[in-house]
Amino acid sequence: MAEKTSEATAEKFAPVGMAIGAFNPLGETARSDADYESIKRRFAEERDRRLAYRPEGSGQYIFELEGPLARYAVDPHAGEIAERPPIDDEVECLFIGGGFSALLTSARLRERGVESIRIVERGADVGGTWYWNRYPGVACDVPSYDYLPLLDELDYVPLNRYAKGPEIYAHCRAIAKKYGLYDLAVFQTTVTSTVWDEAERTWEVRTDRGDRMRARFVICANGTLSKPKLSKIRGMESFRGHSFHTSRWDYAYTGRDLSKLADKVVGIIGTGASAVQSIPRLAVAAKELYVFQRTPSSIDLRNDWATDPNWARRLKPGWQAKRREKMLRGPELSDEQKAQMAALSRDEKVRRQENANIDYMMRIHERIDAIVEDKVTADALKPWYMFMCKRPCFDDEYLPSYNRRNVHLVDTKGKGITEITAQGPTFEGTPYALDVLIYATGFEVQKTGIYNRIVGEDGRDLDEKYRDGVRTLFGIHTQGFPNLFIMGGYQASFQFNLTDILQTQGDHIADCIDHVRRSGFRTIDVKPEAEDWWVEQVIEHRGKTTRNQECTPGYYNFEGAANRRQDGNYNGGMVRYYSHMRDARAAMDQSFDFEK
Repeated sequence: MAEKTSEATAEKFAPVGMAIGAFNPLGETARSDADYESIKRRFAEERDRRLAYRPEGSGQYIFELEGPLARYAVDPHAGEIAERPPIDDEVECLFIGGGFSALLTSARLRERGVESIRIVERGADVGGTWYWNRYPGVACDVPSYDYLPLLDELDYVPLNRYAKGPEIYAHCRAIAKKYGLYDLAVFQTTVTSTVWDEAERTWEVRTDRGDRMRARFVICANGTLSKPKLSKIRGMESFRGHSFHTSRWDYAYTGRDLSKLADKVVGIIGTGASAVQSIPRLAVAAKELYVFQRTPSSIDLRNDWATDPNWARRLKPGWQAKRREKMLRGPELSDEQKAQMAALSRDEKVRRQENANIDYMMRIHERIDAIVEDKVTADALKPWYMFMCKRPCFDDEYLPSYNRRNVHLVDTKGKGITEITAQGPTFEGTPYALDVLIYATGFEVQKTGIYNRIVGEDGRDLDEKYRDGVRTLFGIHTQGFPNLFIMGGYQASFQFNLTDILQTQGDHIADCIDHVRRSGFRTIDVKPEAEDWWVEQVIEHRGKTTRNQECTPGYYNFEGAANRRQDGNYNGGMVRYYSHMRDARAAMDQSFDFEK
């Protein structure tokens, strides 16, 4: 798509930065105070309705897919697991997981001269979430020029503004090939325990394949969304039709082009990100499609386009790094804007930001009214919560799908499906007979040791340490677990563009390991006082508003369950998070203990 002016092109391809969820308190508001309060009461009513139906929080889900449910976690991409002898060896750096966390950090370690790097991955290849999630329509909701990492290093420009799943998966593989990460990688293998050997001062890593690997440094790179979960629904095992989870899409049943669904009645439980991208394709392919909704997602304009070849051709070496530097500098305000911001009290700033948030969500409602023809369906698709309470979605085909005669929205009004019979789901006495049922029920979120027991010094289990509250430095280091690094977990900063965080953490981890190696040390561990300081930082910045409690339940707020203020993200902002890590690396001895 050609642009008339360089200014238009610059605006179009501008970095995503920190715009998602950041509302300007200096902007004009569109409603009266009474209107805003009325809308907030409706938000609270919808939240309370959800909590009343499922007060158990995360307990409403099945995380351990065992017995008859084990098939929902089977890898459909790899076939039979090939037999191999157990591995008994030692490497310098071992990554648990093979997604962007591992790939980014491994690339930085290679640049610093580390040769012995192993990835241990449950799947049959690198890619993490992009290996597992291959459902129809899968794509990233963050502009590809920001989301796909190492574009400068691989001399690659994405094909579209929003990269599709196959392109992202191919990019993951290209990173692994460029940096020689396949050489020592171990696939179709799950780490079951990671135990610190105090005598050898190494980590002993055991797996479900009988492996006994030793590593000087271990990086937990499981990813925040890697383990599929199912809702607890009475009778789900009795369903006689076909069924699968979106992250284990069964193309053998549907056909690669979904053509095998032409004579099938299809049901899908869930309306989160995976469902929003899958549903438009299912709507076109299926004889009939029933969408079982508990809580609607916010759906905004996606407006994708092919990358302008002229823009791509003019890019200079280091172009992506410059975009990232701009993001890390944060928003640029004029002197007048700075003065206006300084004049606002904390409460007034929060009030204005909340009002701007509500205005945005009401525009989401207006878009639904403009697209969806049936008023009852349109009203059911309207999200009644603040923007970013749940993961926002961006799609141009989702809402029009409900104008098709073969697509039926079953709005459970916050209750969710609670019963499945041999024929299919039942809601309020109405049965829905299906040929195939697809679970778009998401993933277990933010667990450091998925499938894996982690034991540090003095035999202390990491889960035991966290029982009284998560304790880390930057969400990366935790005292008593030397040479262990955690990526993308609790107490790290939150960004809608996850790879911003992963790149920042990867740079930090690579610098820490490089410092240990160059200085002749054997181990690095966070000082107790540095860990105490960071816990207080997390608590301080998580306590600015009651937003977490006021949100409708979802994985962003642990399904509405009460949790300690330290058991979550650091909400002081990406710029401050980056600065804290940079300062710690500039004076390593102040934050870390080292042993030779």
